[in-house]
Amino acid sequence: MKSMYERATKVMPPVANRATTLGVINSEDYYLYTEDGRKILDFASGVAVNNLGNKNKKVVEAVKEQLNTMIHVGHNVVYYESYVALAEKLVELTGGDTMVYFSNSGAEVNEGALKLAKYITGRPGIISFKNSFHGRTIGCCSITGSSSAYRKYYEPLMPGVYWADYANCYRCPFGKEKCHCNMECLKQFDSIFHKLIDPACIAAMIVEPVQGEGGYIVPPKEFLQGLRRICDKHGILLIYDEIQTGIGRTGELFAYQTFDVKPDILTSAKALSGGIPLAALIAKKEFMRKWPAGAHGGTFGGNPLACAAALKTLEIIEEENLLDNCKTMGKYLMESLYSLQEKYTDIIGEVRGIGLMCGIEFVDEQGNPDGELASYIKKKALEEGLLLLTCGSDHNVVRFIAPLTVTEKEIDQAVLIIDKVIAEK
Repeated sequence: MKSMYERATKVMPPVANRATTLGVINSEDYYLYTEDGRKILDFASGVAVNNLGNKNKKVVEAVKEQLNTMIHVGHNVVYYESYVALAEKLVELTGGDTMVYFSNSGAEVNEGALKLAKYITGRPGIISFKNSFHGRTIGCCSITGSSSAYRKYYEPLMPGVYWADYANCYRCPFGKEKCHCNMECLKQFDSIFHKLIDPACIAAMIVEPVQGEGGYIVPPKEFLQGLRRICDKHGILLIYDEIQTGIGRTGELFAYQTFDVKPDILTSAKALSGGIPLAALIAKKEFMRKWPAGAHGGTFGGNPLACAAALKTLEIIEEENLLDNCKTMGKYLMESLYSLQEKYTDIIGEVRGIGLMCGIEFVDEQGNPDGELASYIKKKALEEGLLLLTCGSDHNVVRFIAPLTVTEKEIDQAVLIIDKVIAEK
């Protein structure tokens, strides 16, 4: 019998190729079960979607209950309880001074965020950051700076996008050493505003509070504080792309709460609804009230099933104290990864992370990014029963995206596998 992978390649184009060739027939908690009888420890979490683990039983029951009432009625047509209740909950959780608009995916809400910023400011310009990832639509490709492959042959893209360097203290784009700089990552805007675009023409600055696909880069808090000051000074709206960082990944519900620097607009998707497609654009009420009917829309946003799943997801995170578990287990994972770094100093350049958003950057003898080694480790780890993903513009970072429910047992298992794979290299 042909595998799912073999069948898929007959009916799907190469653009649909996956990170692995695994065919999965079931999933539960921390594990995936494959068509060839394997049990795989899942530290990919559906690319940071399954923050409650695979197929959370309480979320499943919430979706089943919603199925008995309605599947789709159209949020452009009517109001319904799960839709309104979820918006109320998200407003409550983001300070009470916000409003919410629902879409289906991270790319959709990032597009919406750009449209909102342009609409209410009347300005054309957008500042984005190198090594960023915001989605694969034309608009989102235009503000994504982590790989030319995402943009190849799609030019011309959305105009009016200007690029800044992100605060990567391990590989400082300004050649400075960590803790020995003058925050050149903030001073760069003097030059951008003087030479490239006047700040009066900039609608928004969009930034990941922790860069995801760009390499799990955790910036100093001072960087985000500085962006906030710059935006306030020039009337620029600050957008946080919290597609990957949101819903508990950094130890608070949103990363802006972890860093205590609040944006004007934030976008959330991935883990918001326990695996059902849903995204939320959350912005200050003073701005959302200026966005009139017809200026944005969509058919499936705020689907009843997805909203019911999201309400249950938020309830579980609160009732089971998963934010505290994220912080505790994140610290435990980081300590374990630091131990690996001490053991393999020649190939592990940096261990970094916050909450349960952790990564190992692999390097060669000269300290250059070693994407081949990271790919090898990911491949061999899967052979040992551990699913991981890589990231970074040079694909040399192995990331650990454990569910917020993870325990020391699963972390120990994962680190043991990585240790074995490196030792046998």
